[in-house]
Amino acid sequence: MTSRNVLLIGGSGFVGRQVASKLASAGYKVVLPTRRSIYAKDLWVLPNVQVVEANVHDAVVLDDLCMRIGQDGVVINLVGVLHDKQGAPYGPGFEKNHVELPRKIIAAMAKNKLQRYLHMSALGADVAGCSMYQRSKGAGEALVKESALNWTIFRPSVIFGEDDSFINLFGTLQKFAPVMPLAGAGAKFQPVYVGDVAEAFLRAINMSGTVCRTFDLVGANVYSLAELVKFAGAKVKKSSFVIPIPRALGYLQAYMLEFMPGPTLMSRDNLASMQQDNVLPMGAENALQKTFGITPQPLEVLLQ
Repeated sequence: MTSRNVLLIGGSGFVGRQVASKLASAGYKVVLPTRRSIYAKDLWVLPNVQVVEANVHDAVVLDDLCMRIGQDGVVINLVGVLHDKQGAPYGPGFEKNHVELPRKIIAAMAKNKLQRYLHMSALGADVAGCSMYQRSKGAGEALVKESALNWTIFRPSVIFGEDDSFINLFGTLQKFAPVMPLAGAGAKFQPVYVGDVAEAFLRAINMSGTVCRTFDLVGANVYSLAELVKFAGAKVKKSSFVIPIPRALGYLQAYMLEFMPGPTLMSRDNLASMQQDNVLPMGAENALQKTFGITPQPLEVLLQ
């Protein structure tokens, strides 16, 4: 595996920007499609990164993108959404982005005889999962595993970084709310640094030992949701008083938050996901260290 051409789908997002930067620094030639090039304007200056306006959900467009990078090219799919309308087994947004898009990518790669595929999933993904998010991510994984590609799947816990939408959102909220009622306060997470996730993608490209394997990516420490909210407050130096609330009341709160303007802080589906702790299984080794030789950055790096 010695390809130097990469199709980076979802490259204009939070994780994608980090992956694009690392690929460029390593000398890869990157084709980065986005619906509007202005969304990736900060990536225009990266050497060897070609930002193109394209709808990756169009099978014809995907076919053309795969042709651009050649048969020895690598495809990385980072596309993911966190919220969606209710549906069974999942909503239309989850189906479009987590299930149908991987299906189209696999078909385009097969048509153009590409083999190497790196896929972003999520810790807890399972077709029988508690939430629509988990079920749709699990369905996407299943499609990848059933394919004839040389695939690698990454399943990170909550990803943190300077520009993340998790820690920063809770931090911003605490600037204005002295008291914060919190559903799922005891749910456990093992946050992983965005730079570590991006580095794992970079290193995996030419590691034959990662082919047809799935890797859970987590940070060094486990936190409850309440602890993460308190950390977010410390980061902005404006902590709220966190009040855990029962799950039933939490669902009512989440239902109302889903219809409020602005970014969704919490949804009913988020609460469903939190029925299962988002941490490395007991006794499992952290793939960041064991496979990729990466020492996980602690969450506290955000306070430096």
